[in-house]
Amino acid sequence: MNALNQLPLNIAAAIRSLFGDPHSIWADLTMDIISIILVIVLIVLAALILILLERKVAGWTSQRPGPNRLGPHGWFQTIADALKLMGKEDVTPAGADRLMFKIAPMIMFALPMMTLAVIPYGHGMAPIRLNLGIVYYLAISAVSTLALLMAGWSSNNKYSLLGGMRAVAQMISYEIPLVFSLLGVVMITQTFNLSQIVADQHTIPFIVLQPLAFVVYLIAGVAEVNRAPFDLVEADQEVVAGPFTEYTGLRWGLFFLGEYGNMTAVAALTTTMFLGGWQGPAILPGYVWFFLKVGIIIFFQMWVRWTFPRIRIDHLMGLAWKVLLPLSILNIFLTGVGIYIYQLIVPRIGG
Repeated sequence: MNALNQLPLNIAAAIRSLFGDPHSIWADLTMDIISIILVIVLIVLAALILILLERKVAGWTSQRPGPNRLGPHGWFQTIADALKLMGKEDVTPAGADRLMFKIAPMIMFALPMMTLAVIPYGHGMAPIRLNLGIVYYLAISAVSTLALLMAGWSSNNKYSLLGGMRAVAQMISYEIPLVFSLLGVVMITQTFNLSQIVADQHTIPFIVLQPLAFVVYLIAGVAEVNRAPFDLVEADQEVVAGPFTEYTGLRWGLFFLGEYGNMTAVAALTTTMFLGGWQGPAILPGYVWFFLKVGIIIFFQMWVRWTFPRIRIDHLMGLAWKVLLPLSILNIFLTGVGIYIYQLIVPRIGG
Protein backbone atom coordinates (compact mmCIF):
# COMPACT_ATOMS: atom_id res chain seq x y z
CA MET A 1 0.00 0.00 0.00
CA ASN A 2 2.89 2.35 0.72
CA ALA A 3 4.11 1.79 -2.84
CA LEU A 4 0.71 2.85 -4.23
CA ASN A 5 0.71 5.90 -1.97
CA GLN A 6 4.13 6.93 -3.24
CA LEU A 7 3.45 6.06 -6.91
CA PRO A 8 2.65 9.62 -8.11
CA LEU A 9 5.64 11.03 -6.19
CA ASN A 10 7.92 8.34 -7.63
CA ILE A 11 6.72 9.16 -11.16
CA ALA A 12 7.39 12.87 -10.54
CA ALA A 13 10.89 12.02 -9.21
CA ALA A 14 11.58 9.88 -12.28
CA ILE A 15 10.63 12.77 -14.60
CA ARG A 16 12.88 15.15 -12.67
CA SER A 17 15.76 12.67 -12.87
CA LEU A 18 15.74 13.09 -16.66
CA PHE A 19 17.29 16.52 -16.14
CA GLY A 20 20.89 17.06 -15.10
CA ASP A 21 19.75 19.03 -12.08
CA PRO A 22 16.40 17.69 -10.74
CA HIS A 23 15.70 21.06 -9.13
CA SER A 24 16.68 23.27 -12.06
CA ILE A 25 14.30 25.84 -13.48
CA TRP A 26 13.64 23.60 -16.50
CA ALA A 27 12.71 20.66 -14.29
CA ASP A 28 10.38 22.88 -12.26
CA LEU A 29 8.85 24.32 -15.43
CA THR A 30 8.28 20.83 -16.85
CA MET A 31 6.57 19.66 -13.66
CA ASP A 32 4.41 22.81 -13.61
CA ILE A 33 3.29 22.16 -17.20
CA ILE A 34 2.51 18.53 -16.38
CA SER A 35 0.54 19.63 -13.31
CA ILE A 36 -1.50 22.10 -15.40
CA ILE A 37 -2.25 19.41 -17.98
CA LEU A 38 -3.33 16.97 -15.27
CA VAL A 39 -5.66 19.54 -13.70
CA ILE A 40 -7.22 20.30 -17.12
CA VAL A 41 -7.69 16.56 -17.75
CA LEU A 42 -9.20 16.21 -14.27
CA ILE A 43 -11.78 18.93 -14.95
CA VAL A 44 -12.73 17.59 -18.40
CA LEU A 45 -13.03 14.00 -17.17
CA ALA A 46 -14.94 15.15 -14.08
CA ALA A 47 -17.39 17.06 -16.27
CA LEU A 48 -17.92 14.09 -18.62
CA ILE A 49 -18.48 11.71 -15.72
CA LEU A 50 -20.57 14.09 -13.63
CA ILE A 51 -22.95 14.98 -16.47
CA LEU A 52 -23.77 11.29 -16.87
CA LEU A 53 -23.94 10.82 -13.10
CA GLU A 54 -26.25 13.84 -12.81
CA ARG A 55 -28.68 12.28 -15.24
CA LYS A 56 -28.53 8.94 -13.47
CA VAL A 57 -29.15 10.62 -10.09
CA ALA A 58 -32.02 12.62 -11.63
CA GLY A 59 -33.54 9.38 -12.92
CA TRP A 60 -33.02 7.67 -9.56
CA THR A 61 -34.67 10.44 -7.51
CA SER A 62 -37.67 10.68 -9.86
CA GLN A 63 -37.94 6.91 -10.50
CA ARG A 64 -36.97 7.13 -14.16
CA PRO A 65 -34.32 5.06 -15.99
CA GLY A 66 -32.19 8.01 -17.09
CA PRO A 67 -30.01 7.71 -20.22
CA ASN A 68 -29.90 4.04 -21.26
CA ARG A 69 -29.77 3.94 -25.07
CA LEU A 70 -26.35 5.06 -26.27
CA GLY A 71 -23.69 2.59 -25.17
CA PRO A 72 -23.94 0.17 -22.24
CA HIS A 73 -26.34 1.68 -19.69
CA GLY A 74 -26.19 4.97 -21.61
CA TRP A 75 -22.52 5.60 -20.74
CA PHE A 76 -21.77 7.19 -24.14
CA GLN A 77 -24.57 9.77 -23.90
CA THR A 78 -22.20 12.48 -22.65
CA ILE A 79 -19.81 11.88 -25.56
CA ALA A 80 -22.69 12.26 -27.99
CA ASP A 81 -23.72 15.52 -26.31
CA ALA A 82 -20.16 16.84 -26.56
CA LEU A 83 -20.03 16.03 -30.28
CA LYS A 84 -23.39 17.75 -30.75
CA LEU A 85 -22.11 20.92 -29.05
CA MET A 86 -18.97 20.90 -31.23
CA GLY A 87 -21.16 20.80 -34.32
CA LYS A 88 -23.43 23.69 -33.34
CA GLU A 89 -23.02 27.11 -34.93
CA ASP A 90 -21.22 29.75 -32.87
CA VAL A 91 -23.64 32.71 -32.90
CA THR A 92 -22.79 36.16 -31.54
CA PRO A 93 -25.71 38.63 -31.18
CA ALA A 94 -25.47 41.68 -33.41
CA GLY A 95 -25.57 44.19 -30.56
CA ALA A 96 -23.27 42.31 -28.21
CA ASP A 97 -19.91 43.48 -26.90
CA ARG A 98 -18.01 40.87 -28.88
CA LEU A 99 -14.81 40.88 -26.82
CA MET A 100 -16.49 40.46 -23.42
CA PHE A 101 -19.02 38.05 -24.89
CA LYS A 102 -16.23 35.71 -26.00
CA ILE A 103 -13.96 36.13 -22.98
CA ALA A 104 -16.61 35.41 -20.31
CA PRO A 105 -16.93 31.62 -20.92
CA MET A 106 -13.15 31.27 -21.09
CA ILE A 107 -12.82 32.89 -17.66
CA MET A 108 -15.56 30.66 -16.27
CA PHE A 109 -13.77 27.55 -17.52
CA ALA A 110 -10.32 28.65 -16.35
CA LEU A 111 -11.26 29.43 -12.74
CA PRO A 112 -11.78 25.82 -11.54
CA MET A 113 -8.35 24.89 -12.95
CA MET A 114 -6.74 27.67 -10.94
CA THR A 115 -8.50 26.73 -7.70
CA LEU A 116 -7.93 22.97 -8.01
CA ALA A 117 -4.21 23.61 -8.53
CA VAL A 118 -3.69 24.31 -4.80
CA ILE A 119 -5.66 21.33 -3.45
CA PRO A 120 -3.54 18.54 -1.85
CA TYR A 121 -4.72 15.29 -3.47
CA GLY A 122 -2.38 13.16 -1.37
CA HIS A 123 0.73 13.38 0.78
CA GLY A 124 3.00 15.86 -1.05
CA MET A 125 0.62 15.87 -4.05
CA ALA A 126 -0.49 19.51 -4.21
CA PRO A 127 0.32 20.79 -7.74
CA ILE A 128 1.08 24.26 -6.28
CA ARG A 129 2.01 24.64 -2.62
CA LEU A 130 0.97 27.99 -1.16
CA ASN A 131 1.10 29.12 2.44
CA LEU A 132 -1.97 31.24 1.69
CA GLY A 133 -3.83 28.45 -0.08
CA ILE A 134 -7.27 29.28 1.36
CA VAL A 135 -6.90 32.98 0.59
CA TYR A 136 -5.85 32.16 -2.99
CA TYR A 137 -8.76 29.73 -3.44
CA LEU A 138 -11.36 32.22 -2.20
CA ALA A 139 -9.90 35.08 -4.22
CA ILE A 140 -9.91 33.11 -7.48
CA SER A 141 -13.34 31.55 -6.99
CA ALA A 142 -14.82 35.02 -6.37
CA VAL A 143 -13.90 36.04 -9.94
CA SER A 144 -16.67 33.77 -11.27
CA THR A 145 -19.10 36.53 -10.28
CA LEU A 146 -17.34 38.83 -12.76
CA ALA A 147 -17.53 36.21 -15.53
CA LEU A 148 -21.30 35.83 -15.13
CA LEU A 149 -21.79 39.60 -15.02
CA MET A 150 -19.67 40.00 -18.17
CA ALA A 151 -21.75 37.36 -19.94
CA GLY A 152 -25.04 38.96 -18.92
CA TRP A 153 -24.06 42.54 -19.74
CA SER A 154 -22.25 41.84 -23.02
CA SER A 155 -25.13 39.82 -24.51
CA ASN A 156 -27.29 42.96 -25.00
CA ASN A 157 -30.29 41.00 -23.74
CA LYS A 158 -32.45 42.14 -20.84
CA TYR A 159 -32.96 38.60 -19.56
CA SER A 160 -29.23 37.93 -19.68
CA LEU A 161 -28.53 41.19 -17.84
CA LEU A 162 -31.11 40.33 -15.18
CA GLY A 163 -29.51 36.91 -14.73
CA GLY A 164 -26.07 38.51 -14.45
CA MET A 165 -27.26 40.95 -11.80
CA ARG A 166 -28.88 38.13 -9.89
CA ALA A 167 -25.56 36.29 -10.02
CA VAL A 168 -23.78 39.28 -8.47
CA ALA A 169 -26.35 39.64 -5.68
CA GLN A 170 -26.49 35.93 -4.92
CA MET A 171 -22.79 35.10 -5.06
CA ILE A 172 -21.58 38.13 -3.10
CA SER A 173 -24.22 37.46 -0.43
CA TYR A 174 -23.22 33.82 -0.01
CA GLU A 175 -19.48 34.45 -0.19
CA ILE A 176 -19.59 36.18 3.20
CA PRO A 177 -20.96 33.27 5.29
CA LEU A 178 -18.83 30.90 3.20
CA VAL A 179 -15.63 32.74 4.15
CA PHE A 180 -16.71 33.11 7.78
CA SER A 181 -17.46 29.38 8.01
CA LEU A 182 -13.83 28.61 7.11
CA LEU A 183 -12.45 30.94 9.77
CA GLY A 184 -13.21 28.43 12.52
CA VAL A 185 -10.82 25.90 10.95
CA VAL A 186 -8.20 28.62 10.45
CA MET A 187 -8.53 29.63 14.11
CA ILE A 188 -7.92 26.05 15.23
CA THR A 189 -4.98 25.34 12.93
CA GLN A 190 -3.47 28.86 12.91
CA THR A 191 -2.59 28.48 9.22
CA PHE A 192 -3.92 29.15 5.70
CA ASN A 193 -1.85 26.30 4.24
CA LEU A 194 -4.18 23.58 2.95
CA SER A 195 -1.59 20.81 3.29
CA GLN A 196 -1.00 21.73 6.94
CA ILE A 197 -4.76 21.82 7.58
CA VAL A 198 -5.03 18.26 6.24
CA ALA A 199 -2.07 17.18 8.38
CA ASP A 200 -3.74 18.64 11.49
CA GLN A 201 -6.70 16.29 10.93
CA HIS A 202 -4.64 13.11 11.36
CA THR A 203 -6.49 12.25 14.59
CA ILE A 204 -9.94 13.74 14.08
CA PRO A 205 -11.54 15.46 11.07
CA PHE A 206 -12.71 19.00 11.59
CA ILE A 207 -16.30 18.10 10.74
CA VAL A 208 -16.42 16.79 14.33
CA LEU A 209 -15.05 20.01 15.80
CA GLN A 210 -16.81 22.35 13.35
CA PRO A 211 -20.19 20.75 12.46
CA LEU A 212 -21.98 24.10 12.24
CA ALA A 213 -19.28 25.53 9.96
CA PHE A 214 -19.51 22.42 7.77
CA VAL A 215 -23.26 22.82 7.29
CA VAL A 216 -22.98 26.55 6.58
CA TYR A 217 -20.13 26.02 4.10
CA LEU A 218 -21.95 23.22 2.30
CA ILE A 219 -25.12 25.30 1.84
CA ALA A 220 -23.20 28.41 0.81
CA GLY A 221 -21.02 26.34 -1.53
CA VAL A 222 -24.07 24.98 -3.37
CA ALA A 223 -25.36 28.55 -3.72
CA GLU A 224 -21.96 29.76 -5.00
CA VAL A 225 -22.03 27.17 -7.78
CA ASN A 226 -25.59 28.30 -8.69
CA ARG A 227 -27.01 24.83 -8.28
CA ALA A 228 -30.67 24.16 -7.49
CA PRO A 229 -32.41 25.12 -5.28
CA PHE A 230 -30.23 28.24 -5.61
CA ASP A 231 -30.20 28.46 -9.42
CA LEU A 232 -31.88 31.88 -9.62
CA VAL A 233 -29.13 32.91 -12.05
CA GLU A 234 -30.74 30.81 -14.78
CA ALA A 235 -34.34 30.50 -13.61
CA ASP A 236 -35.95 29.16 -16.79
CA GLN A 237 -39.48 30.36 -16.02
CA GLU A 238 -38.32 33.89 -15.23
CA VAL A 239 -35.16 34.87 -17.15
CA VAL A 240 -34.99 32.15 -19.86
CA ALA A 241 -31.42 31.00 -19.10
CA GLY A 242 -29.95 34.09 -17.48
CA PRO A 243 -26.42 35.03 -18.58
CA PHE A 244 -26.27 31.96 -20.86
CA THR A 245 -29.34 32.82 -22.98
CA GLU A 246 -27.42 34.09 -26.03
CA TYR A 247 -24.63 31.49 -25.94
CA THR A 248 -24.48 28.53 -28.30
CA GLY A 249 -22.19 25.62 -29.11
CA LEU A 250 -18.83 25.38 -27.43
CA ARG A 251 -19.12 28.72 -25.63
CA TRP A 252 -22.22 27.47 -23.84
CA GLY A 253 -20.35 24.22 -23.25
CA LEU A 254 -17.54 26.10 -21.51
CA PHE A 255 -20.05 27.54 -19.03
CA PHE A 256 -21.35 24.02 -18.50
CA LEU A 257 -17.84 22.68 -17.92
CA GLY A 258 -17.15 25.59 -15.58
CA GLU A 259 -20.21 24.75 -13.48
CA TYR A 260 -19.15 21.15 -12.99
CA GLY A 261 -15.56 22.24 -12.45
CA ASN A 262 -16.68 24.65 -9.72
CA MET A 263 -18.82 21.94 -8.18
CA THR A 264 -15.75 19.68 -8.05
CA ALA A 265 -13.66 22.50 -6.56
CA VAL A 266 -16.25 23.14 -3.81
CA ALA A 267 -16.33 19.42 -2.99
CA ALA A 268 -12.51 19.29 -2.99
CA LEU A 269 -12.21 22.19 -0.53
CA THR A 270 -14.95 20.69 1.67
CA THR A 271 -12.98 17.44 1.79
CA THR A 272 -9.74 19.28 2.55
CA MET A 273 -11.12 21.56 5.27
CA PHE A 274 -13.58 19.30 7.08
CA LEU A 275 -13.21 15.64 6.07
CA GLY A 276 -9.50 15.06 6.59
CA GLY A 277 -8.49 15.48 2.96
CA TRP A 278 -6.59 12.48 1.63
CA GLN A 279 -6.21 10.85 5.06
CA GLY A 280 -8.00 7.58 5.75
CA PRO A 281 -7.45 3.94 6.71
CA ALA A 282 -4.38 2.37 5.11
CA ILE A 283 -6.48 -0.09 3.11
CA LEU A 284 -6.58 2.43 0.22
CA PRO A 285 -4.07 5.00 -1.07
CA GLY A 286 -4.57 8.54 0.17
CA TYR A 287 -5.57 9.98 -3.20
CA VAL A 288 -8.26 7.30 -3.53
CA TRP A 289 -9.72 8.36 -0.17
CA PHE A 290 -9.65 11.96 -1.34
CA PHE A 291 -11.65 11.29 -4.51
CA LEU A 292 -14.09 9.02 -2.65
CA LYS A 293 -14.87 11.84 -0.22
CA VAL A 294 -15.18 14.33 -3.08
CA GLY A 295 -17.56 11.94 -4.83
CA ILE A 296 -19.78 11.73 -1.75
CA ILE A 297 -20.03 15.53 -1.51
CA ILE A 298 -20.81 15.82 -5.24
CA PHE A 299 -23.49 13.12 -4.94
CA PHE A 300 -25.02 15.08 -2.07
CA GLN A 301 -25.12 18.25 -4.20
CA MET A 302 -26.86 16.35 -7.00
CA TRP A 303 -29.31 14.78 -4.57
CA VAL A 304 -30.22 18.22 -3.23
CA ARG A 305 -30.69 19.57 -6.75
CA TRP A 306 -33.21 16.92 -7.73
CA THR A 307 -35.02 16.93 -4.37
CA PHE A 308 -35.77 20.58 -3.52
CA PRO A 309 -37.61 23.08 -5.74
CA ARG A 310 -36.12 26.47 -6.64
CA ILE A 311 -36.68 29.02 -3.88
CA ARG A 312 -37.89 32.60 -4.31
CA ILE A 313 -35.25 35.28 -4.63
CA ASP A 314 -36.34 37.05 -1.41
CA HIS A 315 -36.05 33.74 0.46
CA LEU A 316 -32.69 33.15 -1.20
CA MET A 317 -31.28 36.45 0.03
CA GLY A 318 -32.93 36.10 3.42
CA LEU A 319 -31.29 32.71 3.98
CA ALA A 320 -27.85 34.21 3.34
CA TRP A 321 -28.18 37.38 5.44
CA LYS A 322 -30.61 36.33 8.18
CA VAL A 323 -29.63 32.68 8.75
CA LEU A 324 -26.23 31.64 7.39
CA LEU A 325 -24.36 34.85 8.24
CA PRO A 326 -25.46 34.91 11.92
CA LEU A 327 -24.72 31.17 12.21
CA SER A 328 -21.22 31.61 10.76
CA ILE A 329 -20.51 34.50 13.17
CA LEU A 330 -21.85 32.36 16.04
CA ASN A 331 -19.49 29.57 14.99
CA ILE A 332 -16.52 31.97 15.11
CA PHE A 333 -17.55 33.05 18.62
CA LEU A 334 -18.00 29.46 19.85
CA THR A 335 -14.68 28.45 18.30
CA GLY A 336 -12.90 31.32 20.06
CA VAL A 337 -14.49 30.36 23.39
CA GLY A 338 -13.52 26.72 22.85
CA ILE A 339 -9.90 27.61 22.05
CA TYR A 340 -9.71 29.86 25.12
CA ILE A 341 -11.07 27.13 27.42
CA TYR A 342 -8.73 24.58 25.85
CA GLN A 343 -5.72 26.83 26.45
CA LEU A 344 -6.76 27.24 30.09
CA ILE A 345 -7.34 23.55 30.79
CA VAL A 346 -4.47 21.85 28.92
CA PRO A 347 -1.58 23.59 30.83
CA ARG A 348 -3.20 22.68 34.14
CA ILE A 349 -3.59 19.03 33.11
CA GLY A 350 0.01 18.98 31.88
CA GLY A 351 1.18 20.55 35.13
